[in-house]
Amino acid sequence: MKDAIAPTRGKFYLARPDTRSGGRGRGVVLDNKRDVPLARHLSLPAGTGGLSALVEIPRLRYDHLVGDMPQDLEGGFKGYWLVSMPLKRVLESMDPAGFLFRECVFTLEDGPVGEDHFLCEVVRTLDAIDESASNVRVLHEGYPNGKFYDIAGGASLAFREDVVAGSHVFRTPFTADVYCDRAMRDALIESGYGVEPATRGVWLTDAAELYSVTA
Repeated sequence: MKDAIAPTRGKFYLARPDTRSGGRGRGVVLDNKRDVPLARHLSLPAGTGGLSALVEIPRLRYDHLVGDMPQDLEGGFKGYWLVSMPLKRVLESMDPAGFLFRECVFTLEDGPVGEDHFLCEVVRTLDAIDESASNVRVLHEGYPNGKFYDIAGGASLAFREDVVAGSHVFRTPFTADVYCDRAMRDALIESGYGVEPATRGVWLTDAAELYSVTA
């Protein structure tokens, strides 16, 4: 029988795009959306889709009528993150096996190609949340994996460190989110990501204190 590890601050973090600033949002359009498969965590049957199934190069276009230029991290692209080259370098340097990237063609309004951007998928999935030691609402009905941890209203999550085993980034089978360890969080902070008030699109929240995860 495994030992329960109570939620401890400063060990694991919820990592996601920062959408709290309001405003118009991103002005990036994925022109060939139909050619881009859903991310694996959104695909049915489970394990299908994802960037490994991508054939066409994703084509992005900036449209000022839609919104602003993208931050270093943006979400909402069929389950993928959109990341800048500088952010990609940080993520890859910490955990190259945890991510899959595909380069995009990013066209600006006046014709030239913009800075390098990549669709990014967290490809590691670990059943690492210790449900017995966490304070989280568990939903069961209608979920393909049998249950779902509903953290939207707040939660306090404990993780099985023997399962994480040094992985710096991962998803879980029972949430829709990305988690990282303290080492990844520190690398992002040291590189200027997730630092208030200019987070550069990266929002890091201690998984032991998810009082509310809605923007």
